Amino acid sequence: MLYRLLYNLLIHLFSPLLLALLYWPKKGKPGFGRRWPEHLGLVAPASCHRPVWLHAVSVGEMVAATPLIRQLKAGHPELPILVTTTTRTGADQAAKLGDLIEHRYAPLDFPWAAALFLRRIKPRALLIMETELWPNWLTACGRHKLPVMVLNARLSERSAARYRRFHGIFRLLSKNITHIACQYQADADRFAGLGIPQNRLSTTGSIKFDIDYDDAVREQGKMLRAQLGAQRPVWIAASTHEGEDEQLLSAHQALLQSHPDALLILVPRHPQRFNQVAALVQKYGLSLHRRTQGKPQAHTQVYLGDTMGELPLMLAAADVAFVGGSLIGRGGHNLLEPAALSKPVLTGPSTFNFSDISHHLVDAGAAKIVKNWKELAHTLDRLFDNKKKVNTMAKAALLAVKANQGAKTKAIKLIEDYLNQH
Repeated sequence: MLYRLLYNLLIHLFSPLLLALLYWPKKGKPGFGRRWPEHLGLVAPASCHRPVWLHAVSVGEMVAATPLIRQLKAGHPELPILVTTTTRTGADQAAKLGDLIEHRYAPLDFPWAAALFLRRIKPRALLIMETELWPNWLTACGRHKLPVMVLNARLSERSAARYRRFHGIFRLLSKNITHIACQYQADADRFAGLGIPQNRLSTTGSIKFDIDYDDAVREQGKMLRAQLGAQRPVWIAASTHEGEDEQLLSAHQALLQSHPDALLILVPRHPQRFNQVAALVQKYGLSLHRRTQGKPQAHTQVYLGDTMGELPLMLAAADVAFVGGSLIGRGGHNLLEPAALSKPVLTGPSTFNFSDISHHLVDAGAAKIVKNWKELAHTLDRLFDNKKKVNTMAKAALLAVKANQGAKTKAIKLIEDYLNQH
């Protein structure tokens, strides 16, 4: 009780800062429009009776949830599903599911907002993608006797150590969780070490391996590649961050010394940075073409992906993929997206968000970790001089993804069992 009182005091005290971070306008940042009150629990009631509530905080979690939702609906077309996201970009990703779901913005973790959301939506269960655990959500679900399942759960040793130091907080979080489906046995062992009973734990593998791009993505990638130049070396830097683009442009400048026709497809993580990155490319003296400008010219050195939702086709158009957030201390992004498209994967040393996946791909010969931009340029140079090595890594990447699929089916079986019981 003391922890919860202290938590609620702090969350209300810092609410102006939290709301400012969420709503402060930035150039290029998509806003929430008239739907912003949904974050306070002021949502329209669900159009269907007692939907399953699935929460995916942003784009990455929504991408992982999409194949799960499609398969669940295929087997249970009558099952209503309401998806919440916290971010607008997550909402845009959810919109691609069309009539398969309803979407609302998730309530912030104020106790009154969570209670209001539940009164209006009246869900039958809560499915949480990964480990997005909020005390007031879980407390409100406990009061309504809602089963709560955490899917694709991860728990790093660092997070486990933090929970051990503040075990009262973890008990507050965990007592209202019905079941935790972990990515790996190591995650399950850490949860068990924190006191979660074995009958509330299972290991399904990572749902993120169940990524499957349809033929349309590959065909669109081929069309884009024909526009960019079928014979020239093309690499992509995906989901890049501020402080990282400079390093990538330096690597590309170095690569141009040995491969003067090389092309970099540069895709910033956040849309509000598109113009900033475009100016940076020009500052580096490189010829720039933006995707929104149409067909590129033959002499283009940097192709800026300044659209949303088109990263897969741009990955498909490249020979080699670098995944951003990893040359700076952001922990990296999902390496499986390029791997599922048969691309050799390069990443910087900061991969703690996807440590298991990065280690798996490196061990499989599908990925390589580069320490800095100089090593990145050197690695790209060697790969573009060795097509056999590129092909070997590409095949290993796809094989590693295919060999680890199946978590989606295991998760759906768990969901079905719990829905039948409740």
